[in-house]
Amino acid sequence: MKYIALIVGSAGLAACSTAPEPVARSAERQAEYNMLIEGKVAGAPVDCLPRFDSNDMRAIDDQTAVFKGVGNDKVYVTRFGGSCYNLGAPGYALVTKQYGEERLCRGDIAQIVQSSSGLTVGSCVIGDFVPYTTPGR
Repeated sequence: MKYIALIVGSAGLAACSTAPEPVARSAERQAEYNMLIEGKVAGAPVDCLPRFDSNDMRAIDDQTAVFKGVGNDKVYVTRFGGSCYNLGAPGYALVTKQYGEERLCRGDIAQIVQSSSGLTVGSCVIGDFVPYTTPGR
């Protein structure tokens, strides 16, 4: 019986450690993503956004969002844990709650809310933020 529990437990851990399948994105969204990071170099991931304006977020697909930094010299790319189904679709909004310093940080839970009904239709966890900076600035 102990062996069965060990096998089942190991299989569960293996399932958690596999990377999620990438979400397919449209050619239009891929072009937008390429434009946002064009000419920029990726830096070391950071845990929190220094500041952001929610109007400066671009949903790329159900797992990826880009936040514009102050000015046009830096953007931050985050991948969500899980899939924020309908992220960026018309009629849906990404809702986050910031605590403490009111910054968006890795591990925060984001919810997808249907705008017309106010119902939460899904949630996901915010990942690291990878800064992309224009060299020399």
